Parts: sequence; C-alpha cells; structure tokens
Amino acid sequence: MPPNGMYPARVDDKGRLKVPKSFEQYFGALPEKKLFVTSLDRRIGRIYPISAWMKTADFILNFGAEPETAERVWFVAQDLGADSEMDGQGRILLPPELRRELMIEDQPVRLCAAYEHVEILSEAIYQERRQQSLPNQLTSDVHVLKRAGMR
Repeated sequence: MPPNGMYPARVDDKGRLKVPKSFEQYFGALPEKKLFVTSLDRRIGRIYPISAWMKTADFILNFGAEPETAERVWFVAQDLGADSEMDGQGRILLPPELRRELMIEDQPVRLCAAYEHVEILSEAIYQERRQQSLPNQLTSDVHVLKRAGMR
C-alpha cells in the first residue's frame, strides 16, 4: 500500500526526485522496479508502477466514447513521459521535458498517492490547491460527502 498523506520532496539539479522514506519503501516493495513517469494534464506529474501504467494506457487507448480526448491525453503522456527506476538512494530520474513543463527543476515538490500512482505537485499547484480548500468551502464539501454516505 502506498503511504497516506502529503509529503515534501525535492527535485535536484540533475533532475532526480528524492522520495521520502515511506515512498522509497513503497516503491522498493513493488514486484516490478520499472516505473513510468509522466503527466496527463501538463500540470501534475505522475509516477506509475509499470503494471498500473499499462492498465491506464490500455484505458486511454481504448476509450472510444471521446476519441479526440483520448488522443490528446495519450499525446501528452507520451510527450512528457519516460520509463524510469528508483535508484539505491531513493531517487527517481524525471524526464527533462516533464521537469521543464511542470517547472520543478531544482525545486521543492509535494508527493501524494492517488489510486495506483503517485502525484508530483509543484509548489505553485500545491499552493493553488490549498487556496481552493478554504475552511468555509470544506465545511460544505464534508456535508455533501456525509449526505452521500461517508462516515
């Protein structure tokens, strides 16, 4: 299981993401070592274990309801993505195109697990999301979820 919560991390000047210990343990325990690092929206990075990426790729490539949407998302994933692995020091090399697009070269980032991938948030995206989650809005959001059955 991936760790819960939001974790600070950093992309170094050589483009390597040094993952926190809990993510290092998570990636290290996976049966496969190959990862696919990309973005689907040119805003948030994603690190997929290769088997999870293959399921996501299959979904995108076979999404017939809106083929133009699937084509655009596939293009971005391939344009910014590359295979990678975590090294023995808990670092994952991020593709240069991804680092430039997300403006995370030699910058702090935040990591959080989401479904079968790990999201990489730039400081700007992290702060944007913090602003979107102001207490007044959250009170309303929690009530909506409770009415829908959340405990």
